Amino acid sequence: MKKGKKYVEASKMLEKNKLYSLEEAVELVKKTSITKFDASVELAMNLNLDTRKADQQLRGATVLPNGIGKTKTVLVITKGANADVAKASGADFVGDADMLEKIEKENWFGFDTMIATPDMMPALGKLGKILGPKGLMPNPKTGTVTTDVKKAVEDVKKGRVEYRTDSFGNIHVVVGKVSFDKEKLIENIKTFVALIQKIKPAVVKGTYIKNIALSSTMGPGIKVDTNSFDI
Repeated sequence: MKKGKKYVEASKMLEKNKLYSLEEAVELVKKTSITKFDASVELAMNLNLDTRKADQQLRGATVLPNGIGKTKTVLVITKGANADVAKASGADFVGDADMLEKIEKENWFGFDTMIATPDMMPALGKLGKILGPKGLMPNPKTGTVTTDVKKAVEDVKKGRVEYRTDSFGNIHVVVGKVSFDKEKLIENIKTFVALIQKIKPAVVKGTYIKNIALSSTMGPGIKVDTNSFDI
């Protein structure tokens, strides 16, 4: 794939194979952003995991201290008192069978995150084939299947990020926007790296976090020195 002129220009600011300190990398990610819009800053980590083994597959969600600069649209599938709580907590859409029917019959996806109470999961299971491939199926591991609807909605609105390892042991998450203050980006990145370190599977021997890189949307990847972190 041929890279665009702006990408090539941005890449020239980087030294090949150099590992940058976190401070330098954050400064460079701002300078190498090539989009007209306020690009997202993405963090990629490569971990020493054998993801064929269930105990080495990482999946979860966390709220970053400074959010990610994007407000997500939330749909809550629930009924009764929980529906009132969801509305009061700032959910954009709330419903049960009616919403599931809208998704199924009208192919409606006007939301970024779906939260469901456990009692709704049997009904939701029928939509697994539609929601699963889009990454929208609620899951207890990411806090989107819960009885605490208020906390779940508030967390998503604050800038909760979901993460999961792919088959190569990589994790990709958005950690903010290019327009964020440098300090806020650094705090978000350090918080996320510390979380991944904390959930290191006990069976992993040797180096756990192999590589860390930062990039802006469509911008070049910047390798970060893992010594920038307390790991």
